[in-house]
Formats: sequence, C-alpha cells, structure tokens
Amino acid sequence: MSTDRIEKEVLLKAPLDRVWRAISNSEEFGRWFGVRFDGPFIAGESVNGVMTPTEVDDDVAAMQEPYAGEADAWHIVAVEPPHRLAFRWHPYAVEPGSREPAAPTTLVEFTLAEADGGVLLRIVESGFDAVPAARRRSAFEANSQGWAHQAEMVRKYLALGESV
Repeated sequence: MSTDRIEKEVLLKAPLDRVWRAISNSEEFGRWFGVRFDGPFIAGESVNGVMTPTEVDDDVAAMQEPYAGEADAWHIVAVEPPHRLAFRWHPYAVEPGSREPAAPTTLVEFTLAEADGGVLLRIVESGFDAVPAARRRSAFEANSQGWAHQAEMVRKYLALGESV
C-alpha cells in the first residue's frame, strides 16, 4: 500500500455533463464539499476556500463545524472538460504550520469516465512523501478518511438533483 497517494472511486448515477458541473463549478463543488470559494476554478489561477458546513448531509456538516472559517488557497492545475479537474492544496490544512507558503502541497485529481450505470469518479491525491515526517501520517490518514466521506457527499449531492 502506497503512503504517497490516496485513491478513491465512486460510481455516480448521473450523466457525465451533470457530474462534470458538480466537480468543476466552484460554487457547486463547495456545496457538497463544504467550502466557499472566492472565484471560479480556472487552470493556472488560485482560489481561496473557506470551510463551511456541507449542504448535503447534516451529520457531516456537524463534523465540519469546528473547522468552519478555516481558509486555504487552492491552486488550480487543470480544468479539462469533461474529464479532469486537478488542484494543489495543503493536505490536512488544519494543523499548525500546514498553510505556510513554503509548506509542501499535494496534487488532487478528479477524473471522470463513463461507465455502465453512470459515471466513475476517481479521486487521487498524491505527494504525501514530500510532507514533513512530523505531520505526514496524520495528513495522509485524515485525507484518506476525508476523501471517502467526500465521495459519498458528491453522490448524495447528485442524488438530490437540481434542488440543492
């Protein structure tokens, strides 16, 4: 098992264009992920994200509440419609010193592929080997659990339809 990368997959029962919008539109992304962004996702640009409770699940929203207001910059690496969104961020950025400008970032990639019954979303976060040893394990474990939750959040968000 690699300690440098996290990989999660979820089959989403929605059309490709709908799933793409849910991950590539910063406002929609923020609804299920639990972040309010100050701008759109544009390759080569950075956006600031402030943690907010997710709109999708009250239990998860309550778990996120202690982190509400925490902010971090996300550098958008790629926006390749309708199959790939990639960004760099500070992993598990709630730990002291994790958001310093010189702190290492990880690469998060969302890729979409049409599959029987919907769209396969693959989430890969890589680059943990560059995180300082003192926080590498906690960042890896927290983000691994976090991506499992987020895969479920996007599934729930899409199941709610356009009403959210």
